[in-house]
Amino acid sequence: MIRLVLLLILLAAAAFGVSWLADRPGEIAVVWEGWRVETTVPVALAVIAVVSGVLLLLWRLLSLLVRSPKLIAAFSRRRKREKGWQAVSRGLLAVGIGDNAAVRQARHDAARLLPHEPLTHLLTAQAAQLDGKPEVAIAAFRAMVDDPSTRLLGLRGLHMEARKAGDKGAAYAIAEEAASAAPTLGWAADAVIEARCAAGDYAGARAVLERQMAQKGIDKAQYKRRRAVLLAAEAIALEQTDPLVAREKAVEAVRLAPTLVPAAACAGRLLGAAGELRKAAKIVETAFAANPHPELADVEAYLRPGDAAQDRLKRIRTLANRAPSQRESAIALARAAIDAQEFRQARLVLEPLLDDPSQRVCLLMAELEAAEHADIGKAREWTARAVRANRDPAWIADGVVSDRWAPVSPVSGRLDAFVWEVPPGVSATPILEHEAERVKAAIAAVRASEEAKVAEKKIAEQKLAEKKLAELKAAEPKPAEAVPAVAADSAAPGAPVVVVEAPAPVAAVAAKPPEPKGPEPKAAEPVPVILAPPAGNGADARGRARQNGKPETGKKADAIVALPPLPDDPGPEADATEEPDPSSKSRRLMGL
Repeated sequence: MIRLVLLLILLAAAAFGVSWLADRPGEIAVVWEGWRVETTVPVALAVIAVVSGVLLLLWRLLSLLVRSPKLIAAFSRRRKREKGWQAVSRGLLAVGIGDNAAVRQARHDAARLLPHEPLTHLLTAQAAQLDGKPEVAIAAFRAMVDDPSTRLLGLRGLHMEARKAGDKGAAYAIAEEAASAAPTLGWAADAVIEARCAAGDYAGARAVLERQMAQKGIDKAQYKRRRAVLLAAEAIALEQTDPLVAREKAVEAVRLAPTLVPAAACAGRLLGAAGELRKAAKIVETAFAANPHPELADVEAYLRPGDAAQDRLKRIRTLANRAPSQRESAIALARAAIDAQEFRQARLVLEPLLDDPSQRVCLLMAELEAAEHADIGKAREWTARAVRANRDPAWIADGVVSDRWAPVSPVSGRLDAFVWEVPPGVSATPILEHEAERVKAAIAAVRASEEAKVAEKKIAEQKLAEKKLAELKAAEPKPAEAVPAVAADSAAPGAPVVVVEAPAPVAAVAAKPPEPKGPEPKAAEPVPVILAPPAGNGADARGRARQNGKPETGKKADAIVALPPLPDDPGPEADATEEPDPSSKSRRLMGL
């Protein structure tokens, strides 16, 4: 635009000059060596302009001839440099697409045309990395470190090579050197913070962050977030060993980032243990309203140790009201209701989630069926549905699923890399395993209850059997005293001899027959007992014979022998579980 204005001004001035000369005509006469030349002023000015242009052109040609060697050399150098830059560009593009042959050719051309350029060393290093030659790459990076203009680039390359080789000590030392030389370098500060966090030196990591902030290498919001993450990590590490210091760190972390879940959970636990329940509840509820998380619900439920299940349910209701439309609120409320045996409320809370249940919802339903109705079948059905249900969120960082939060990523070392999201391609999450343990405990409780009922029933049956046995023993007549045995030879001559069986002992009735531990011993056979008949029995018998018209034989009366019990007589080996039959108590005397 400025050039156009200047051109218009110049044309206007020329037109004004020509018009001025046309209004004032004149003549010019030149006499030299007998020559006389006369002309007008405009023609003379035109001749002077042409001659001046010709002289200027001749001077330019003469100057070009004098400077031609230098110009040719400069042109050659410029052409060579252009070819070298083209080779570098070609090589970098080949590195990006992974064309090893093109990278090698470009590296060769660049090294020949631009041997001392920093980008030539970078291309050489990248080509060596692509070819799998770390020693060549390290040599190229060290050459770049020696050059002040490429020192930081060389340190970055050496740091990457050390990490690939697994030399964490060398990588940490190189990152420390780069961070000291340039505190605003993000990769160097992150590497130092990662190394110090891995060593548990959270104070040292915060010092690096403070130095980065002092050099304006990070904005204020990012600085607050990172400082809160480091403070939360330090508080969690000190929670068991130094609760007072841990509480201060956690409260400061919450002040910097009120929605940071690990900081709020740690602060809630420590403040609750210290008795500051109101402050702890406020911190946890504020974080839960922004980021509903099951860990916050657990902290709120067990804020005061020793509380009853109903007290925990009241606190969870208050917490759920801070985020009533969130799925995590319903799950937390259902868990608290199940623990408090408020099964109807748990069903009402879970009912809206059953159209598209997640794995945790299915497991909560399984626990509810087992706890409320002792229905193991339905509990197993819901557990089977959990395998195919939607996944629940978990802590993930760079594709790694973890059961707990960490300040840095285990893969890249990036600070504040963990996020609470649904992990892709994962069949189960750590929180699902925790819920599955609750279902197992509920089913085990049902089985234990059933076994206890069976045991009580057996004990009751045993007591009843013992009571019946005692009643039978009390009602059973006592056995007759043993009669002294008399030898058959000592009996009165001609007297009949009566043989009776000794009374058998009554078998004890047990609640449960003992298991046989070998061949059962045979029952002792009854021994016949010969008793002397009462006096006069022989004479009466002879008298009856005479009355009947039978002659007396003069022989002694045959003895009456009692045979052993018949097979249908239970005797002492009767079944202990059967009630004794009074009729079986009688002894049969054969021949009477």
